[in-house]
Amino acid sequence: MPRKYSDCRAYPSEMKCTVALSADSEQELLEAAVQHAVAVHRHQDTPELRQQLKSILKDGAPPA
Repeated sequence: MPRKYSDCRAYPSEMKCTVALSADSEQELLEAAVQHAVAVHRHQDTPELRQQLKSILKDGAPPA
């Protein structure tokens, strides 16, 4: 299974967040992305948030 990643730089916001997360499994990455979204971006952990985050996970590694 290819490594997966999520990169806040791909979704500019007022916070100008530059965090990129990666993991070997989609589930591990999704959990980390949810924790980041809740703690840093002040989102609520909802099924809708989880679905949205899952839809933006990409294969590979974040660009440098």
